[in-house]
Amino acid sequence: MRILKHRKADRPKAVNRKRHADNAERLKLHVTKGDTVRVMRGDDKGKEGKVMRVYRKTGRITVEGVNIAKRHRRARTPDEQSGIMEFAAPIHASNVMLLDPKSGTPTRARRQIDEDGTKERISVKSGDAIPRAK
Repeated sequence: MRILKHRKADRPKAVNRKRHADNAERLKLHVTKGDTVRVMRGDDKGKEGKVMRVYRKTGRITVEGVNIAKRHRRARTPDEQSGIMEFAAPIHASNVMLLDPKSGTPTRARRQIDEDGTKERISVKSGDAIPRAK
């Protein structure tokens, strides 16, 4: 009689562990939720908006009022309205720049560690701290 065994147990574990680590990897982005950014590339170039959501696995962000897409949606309940819904689709984070809190112009961000050990973002243009939105 043949011995029953789980087939996946035969595979080497290191291969699966490496693939899982690659899939679960998160990108470090220069913007966070709540930041005000300006779009530098694409159809919506020049528009400004607030970052609503950050997708760290794909390196994309959703900015309110930018990259508006339309979706036809059917009502799922009798009291719900069906029709064409507009929503902000994600764009790549490399296409936006953070806005300087003092002047409102696009700037790069630099990290600085204070004496008490907390990290804060510093605007390269003005040298001011960029506050974290909560």
